[in-house]
Amino acid sequence: MAEFESKYFGKISYGPEAVIEFPAGLPGFEQERRFLLIQQPVNRPLAFLQSLSRPELCFVTIPVRVAAPDYSVRLNAEESRLLGIEEGAEAGPGGELLCLGIVAVEEDGSVTVNLRAPLVIHWARRLGVQAIPEECGYSHRHPLEVPREARCS
Repeated sequence: MAEFESKYFGKISYGPEAVIEFPAGLPGFEQERRFLLIQQPVNRPLAFLQSLSRPELCFVTIPVRVAAPDYSVRLNAEESRLLGIEEGAEAGPGGELLCLGIVAVEEDGSVTVNLRAPLVIHWARRLGVQAIPEECGYSHRHPLEVPREARCS
C-alpha cells in the first residue's frame, strides 16, 4: 500500500486501484493528474477529490444529481476518447460514469456547485475528465440548497 500525507485528511493509505487518472489534468490544474476520491459516511453526499501530488489541493464535490435530479451531460469526442468510451456518450442517471460537481462557498456564505463543467469519472477504468460541453443549460454557480437539518444554528 502506498501512503500520502494530505493537509486535510492526514496520512492516507491506498492501493493503485484507488487512483483516478485525469489524462488531461483539470482546467487550471493541468499538471494534476492523479487523485483519490475520498468518501466518508459522516460527510455524505459530499466526496473529496484529493490530489496525490499536492497535499493542499482537495476539491469538495457532490454527485450532480443531488443538485439537479435530471442532470445529464453529453461528452465530446476528446472527452469520450480520454475515458475510452463511445463518442457522444451521456453521463447521467445510472450507468458506468460517475458525474460530480465541484462545490464552492461564495463570499456571502451561499453554497454553489459547478454543473457547467462536471467531473466525469469512468469508475471501472479509473479515468476522469472535466467535461466542458458546448451547450449546457446549467451554471457554474448552480445554487445548492443545504437541508435544514444539516444547517448549523
